[in-house]
Amino acid sequence: MFDYKRLLSSPSAYIRYNAELMINKNHDSHLYDEMEKDEKIKDIIQDLKSWPGPEISSHRSAHQYFHKLVFLANIRLNKSSNSIEQIGNMILNNFDDHDVPCLQMTIHEKYGGTGKPERAWALCDAPSTLYALKKMGFNNTKVNKGIEYLVNLIEPFGFTCNVSQALGKWHGPGKKSEPCPYATLIMLKLMNLDPEKYGNEIMICANALLELWEFSLQKHPYIFYMGNDFRKLKVPFIWYDIVHVTDVISQVSTLKNDMRLQEMFSIIKEKETNQGYIPESIYMPWKEWDFGQKKRVSEWLSLCILEIEFRLNTIFT
Repeated sequence: MFDYKRLLSSPSAYIRYNAELMINKNHDSHLYDEMEKDEKIKDIIQDLKSWPGPEISSHRSAHQYFHKLVFLANIRLNKSSNSIEQIGNMILNNFDDHDVPCLQMTIHEKYGGTGKPERAWALCDAPSTLYALKKMGFNNTKVNKGIEYLVNLIEPFGFTCNVSQALGKWHGPGKKSEPCPYATLIMLKLMNLDPEKYGNEIMICANALLELWEFSLQKHPYIFYMGNDFRKLKVPFIWYDIVHVTDVISQVSTLKNDMRLQEMFSIIKEKETNQGYIPESIYMPWKEWDFGQKKRVSEWLSLCILEIEFRLNTIFT
């Protein structure tokens, strides 16, 4: 196992800040300020000031602003920063009548849409936006009403494909009787922020994802597979992959000894080097970051996996 304490002296302020929080339980306000001044982080913040950004062409696209927002939330930027408060308030002004955040998207008529740009949401974007807002400290009535509305869409097996009325009859490539793995994943991540309120729903979603892993050779709802590509180490948390899924389920404390979760983590752990973890797949829009290449250790990937270990009590005990 590599010496995780070396992350405390990383050249990147966002790594040092998050390592201090995780390892030493220390909130360093000076490091927070330094993190906010990082040029690459400032570039993301500047992009998000033109929310909602480009029209949705693919929810998987790493260019989408809601994915960038989630990254800032995961490095623990929050509304104490004037820029984050400004962005958050802009997003709050783009909610619908159900208090669900909307983006600009077009669904062709042949797929059940109107064929025109619509202000709308889908269950593969809105949960991520709400997650980022709540994690950043926008824990207000409007955000919580939006979360409650989405949670009420749950089925006994998890979350299927759901969209706002503006998108008509559009539906992803799956049956209404089976869970959409990605929607279920990001809804679980959202509900993990309030485990006391959503305990039952959390267990439904976590068990749905674990069952998909257990029967990964037989079950591929909505064309989501858990094969070789799924098992490649990859950050930031954008799509459906082993680090993202393991990270989210590991937050459910009652499941930390579940053999299926342990099996997923063991696959990740086997890829550890003496210096940390090396990305095996990347998102090109993030190529300037240490996790945007496949030739050397990434401190952010390593820190994300260390946080999973922390939750599973395999280190720091």
